[in-house]
Amino acid sequence: MFIELQTVAGKIMINSKSNIPHYGGQALIEGVLMRGKKYVVAAMRQPDNEIHLVFDELQGIYKSGLSKIPFLRGLIVLWDSLSLGMKYLTISANTQAGEDEKIEGPALFVTLTISILLSIGIFFVLPTIFVEMISRLLPLNPLTMNMVEGLIRLGIFVLYIWAIGFSKDISRVFAYHGAEHKTINAFEEGVEINVSNVSSFPLAHPRCGTSFLLTLVIFSILLFTLFGPLPLLIKIITRILLVPILAMLAYEIIRFMGDHLDNPIVKVLTSPNLLLQKLTTREPSEEMVEVAISSFNKLLQLENIT
Repeated sequence: MFIELQTVAGKIMINSKSNIPHYGGQALIEGVLMRGKKYVVAAMRQPDNEIHLVFDELQGIYKSGLSKIPFLRGLIVLWDSLSLGMKYLTISANTQAGEDEKIEGPALFVTLTISILLSIGIFFVLPTIFVEMISRLLPLNPLTMNMVEGLIRLGIFVLYIWAIGFSKDISRVFAYHGAEHKTINAFEEGVEINVSNVSSFPLAHPRCGTSFLLTLVIFSILLFTLFGPLPLLIKIITRILLVPILAMLAYEIIRFMGDHLDNPIVKVLTSPNLLLQKLTTREPSEEMVEVAISSFNKLLQLENIT
């Protein structure tokens, strides 16, 4: 792979669009996380308005052969979201908090555990229980039950994202999410990475985690249907245990569609994913874009793309 680069006024410009590496990221509290093949970098706007950078070299499973094996690499993405994402969200929250308000130690462990259990309960267990109650009142075949369950799961997901978007703090996180997308879009188009250019790019990106979650929900309808009628307890257990399988399938589909966006069929299939991102992104300010660029430029520097 060869990418010709130039440095212009400290910014990075890519002159070749072929075979560019896939980078991704995540919005933080007043910051942006960028993840590459070897490093992860977080840039955060401190209360004093300075941009603080934190970075780590990816270790362990990220360097193993598993990260390159189709389907298994989807588990890396799931682990990435649960571990790296939580770690840097906590760092960004503590950056904004005073010394006496930091979340760490046992309090952090309890908070993360409760958050994960609530997520599983709300998005996987609750729809299953609700459909089971409906099936006792109305005669539903297994396929219909799973379709209704999937639609309820999707409805809860969309409603949750829509509702939290009204929070001022979450709205700012969504704006940083938009800044992350714009930066990645600019990089993949091969333009000079500066605030003016990046700000002109769209908010949506086909490899977004929002698309991943929507695809996961859709696949859950198909996969759960294969098991047919089951007792409620067994059904709940299978829903939870099959989350990794769903993650593997969803990741490969998102990756494939992201690499074939010129195909008209793929464009149609990705349109719901891109539409849903209107709920999880906001137009960022120039200061937010500057934070995203700082994180991304540092990542490129660490990975020797400069």
